[in-house]
Amino acid sequence: MEILEVLILVLTFLILLSAGVPISFSIGISSLVTMLVSINTLPSLTTVAQRMATGLDSFALLAIPFFILAGQLMNSGGIARRLIDFAKVLVGKLPGGLAFVNIMAAMLFGAISGSAVAAASAIGGFMTPVMEKEGYNKPFSAAVNITSATTGLIIPPSNILIVYSLASGGVSIAALFLAGYIPGIVIGLSLMIVAGVYAKRNNYKVTVDFTIGEAFKKFLDALPSLLLIIIVIGGIVAGYFTATEASAVAVLYAFVLSVVVYREIKWKDLPSILLHSSSTTAIVMLLVGTSMAMSWVMAYENIPQNVAQVLLALSENKIVILVIINLILLFIGTFMDMTPAVLIFTPIFLPVAIQMGIDPIHFGIMMVMNLSIGLCTPPVGSVLFVGCSVAELPITKVIKPLIPMFIAMIISLLLVTYIPELSMMIPKFFGY
Repeated sequence: MEILEVLILVLTFLILLSAGVPISFSIGISSLVTMLVSINTLPSLTTVAQRMATGLDSFALLAIPFFILAGQLMNSGGIARRLIDFAKVLVGKLPGGLAFVNIMAAMLFGAISGSAVAAASAIGGFMTPVMEKEGYNKPFSAAVNITSATTGLIIPPSNILIVYSLASGGVSIAALFLAGYIPGIVIGLSLMIVAGVYAKRNNYKVTVDFTIGEAFKKFLDALPSLLLIIIVIGGIVAGYFTATEASAVAVLYAFVLSVVVYREIKWKDLPSILLHSSSTTAIVMLLVGTSMAMSWVMAYENIPQNVAQVLLALSENKIVILVIINLILLFIGTFMDMTPAVLIFTPIFLPVAIQMGIDPIHFGIMMVMNLSIGLCTPPVGSVLFVGCSVAELPITKVIKPLIPMFIAMIISLLLVTYIPELSMMIPKFFGY
């Protein structure tokens, strides 16, 4: 009977998804159908609703709408342009410098906004026309923008790491934030290597030039934006406030910076920013609620325990198990958004990882890095669609230059997977 219910859960979900039903509704309906078959009583309707409500009843989740609003304020507040100018100072004079600037700016903006889609839109909107004007291949420019935008999901503050903390049963958000720095930089550097090789082969010249005085001015312009990272992460690590309280501080700081200091956002713009943030929050929270209901159904059917038994029966070698988990997550990431994927599959794979002696912090970074690749792949890669839209290109033209970028991201994933210290070095330094 248990196998029948698992098949019903999986098949109902896949059928609804293939029929074009939004993923949050697909998750909720498939969970409900499985509960009706399993318990065979109408109160299962109440059970699913209760599990959705319970899943949202978390203080840590309050950080998500605040960080979303902070990201919207930054996206509209002129912060992206100033970070791009600062990135030019850091890497603009290297061969293929504009590609490096795109990657560095995406890392900085992602670290502040915590949104890959926002980074792809804001940074790509500025950089794609500039790179095209300087003779860069447009599909290559789009590929650089799409892949580098995902670094913001690893480099804190990151909403998806907060979601993982919830799904894992309370792994420290501060520790996860600290663990994301080195892996995020590893991804950025790997993408820069690919971009540098491509630029050298195509003889892209250095087109960025500035005096020392101009460089210092660009640094001063970007400094207030960069301080947000120090305020948010420093405050959390120092114990001045929790991640949720830090998100509210981020909103206040972004508001003052965008409206009062930079004056890029007018008071009349605030209602539309608040509305967009609210709609994005509603989508995320519905995904969280339905995913938590599905996670409960899977736990009720003993799916995590059964998966653990199957994986450990295949091999007791940690390297082999991690390869299998990574392959499964890479496949899942191609057709499922990150939030439900983290909420659904963390309870399945984390017990296996812990049994193999893998730290939950390290596993969380590995999981998010893995699923980030799926955001750049069809058929449901949200960052891929945004990046192609910004560049005004069809997906088919961007796939070819994306392939070496994918390879670089997978190599980075393997490094982080098999060298735990890349994730654990900073958290251990701070006593986590």
